[in-house]
Amino acid sequence: MRLSHALGWAACLLLATACARAARAPITRPEEALVPVSHPLELSDDGDAESLRTAISQSLAWLRVQPAGQDFVFGPRTVTAGQLREALERLSARVTPGLTPAELTRRVLEDFEWMEAAGGEDGTVLFTGYYEPLIEASLSPSREYATPIHGPPGDLLEIPLESFAERFKAERLFGRLDGRRVVPYWTRSEIRGGKLGNQKLELAWAKDPVALFFLEVQGSGLLRLPDGTERRIGYAASNGRPYRSIGSLLIQEGAIARETMSMQALRGWLALNPAQCHRVLDFNESYVFFRFLEGAAVGSLGRPVTPGRSIATDARLFPRGALAYIQTERPAATADGQVAWQPLGRFVLNQDTGGAIRGAGRVDVFWGRGAEAELAAGLMKQKGRLLFLVPRAPRTP
Repeated sequence: MRLSHALGWAACLLLATACARAARAPITRPEEALVPVSHPLELSDDGDAESLRTAISQSLAWLRVQPAGQDFVFGPRTVTAGQLREALERLSARVTPGLTPAELTRRVLEDFEWMEAAGGEDGTVLFTGYYEPLIEASLSPSREYATPIHGPPGDLLEIPLESFAERFKAERLFGRLDGRRVVPYWTRSEIRGGKLGNQKLELAWAKDPVALFFLEVQGSGLLRLPDGTERRIGYAASNGRPYRSIGSLLIQEGAIARETMSMQALRGWLALNPAQCHRVLDFNESYVFFRFLEGAAVGSLGRPVTPGRSIATDARLFPRGALAYIQTERPAATADGQVAWQPLGRFVLNQDTGGAIRGAGRVDVFWGRGAEAELAAGLMKQKGRLLFLVPRAPRTP
């Protein structure tokens, strides 16, 4: 699965949940994205050693094919791919089963020092979550399976973006991260109305258009076919239209209160108002084209992502593949069906990015698949702290 273009749904509600604090100019240079730690923070990892080793191994697999002299910018510091790889290799060898959180932190800090994310325009860091949804679909159309899942059309046009400033502006609007921008193509409404005609782009047909919409928002997921088998699909291209939040629309219309907005609330409202479904979904003109994928879910490094250990950040500002630490909260279902918020503090690897994950104050945590993952992806809109662990400068003899 290619999660690099996942549009974490909660990120697209930023306009609806923006803070009232005075805004500052957005950070556009990686040299400004990390700053000295503002106040002390205890690094205590609440995860398991095996998942951390797995995530580190995926960053290392990617780093080993990068030029050893390639620069990685950690705010005011720059390290090479070779230095980052060597530091992660040493750490991987030291992450062993049964480590206490204190011992793990000690081993991390033997080779790394920390810097803190500068935050967004309000100076804070917002954490959301994303996951791998599973939807019902068929490889052939029928009355039950009637919503097409399209592959990319051959007449999509892309324009190279030359300067960083040009890329920054275009990526804020269109979510492109590869130095190219799609010339605006048919809108979601026009595609639903049949503008793709007889191009035979259909990969499969979904049972529920709302479920497919939220799979688009996540950027990838699984199709469960009528015979019980599963096929993974992931982002292949977009129509070049800017994402517009349907959550913001329903808040503005008074359909859902701002304080109760979540992915679960959106699903519930759409289920109760089927006559409004097309109008609301079409408000978001952005449309994702998919491709079939083999193997595990992968992020923007082209490597598998690890539930609870892989994060997505703005790839223009933060070093790809690097070790980081997050401190925030995550939701958990209680025995009586309620939701309780639990502290979340752990080492993670920066292995993904996304069209809606913009600026120095945004983090999207990958939670995998299943009910717990969907709960975290749907409800997380928490403030917190993001640190990046920078390989220590080589010691002089």
